[in-house]
Amino acid sequence: MFESFPAGTFTKLRIDGGFGPFKVGRRYEVVRAFTDYDGDEHPPGESWTYLGHNFVPYEDGLSLFVTMDGAREWNLRMCWRGEDQGPVIDHFGDYVRQL
Repeated sequence: MFESFPAGTFTKLRIDGGFGPFKVGRRYEVVRAFTDYDGDEHPPGESWTYLGHNFVPYEDGLSLFVTMDGAREWNLRMCWRGEDQGPVIDHFGDYVRQL
């Protein structure tokens, strides 16, 4: 499983709100497995509350900030390129659903 950080680690920074199907504070469940930039797999059934995102255009880097338990935060790193997670990002609605 990917590394977690104490609550507030990302939310105290300036992060952007909604992204694609994601709305801040809403809970989502993975319905189709995907692998993030760090090679961590997110299997069906995994769920988390979306906290916000950050996008770094010169690297096509997308960070999704989430919490699974309300006590820790995670950074799901993605790369918006066709050979990386671009197809997943373009079709996030096929991979996650709001609970």
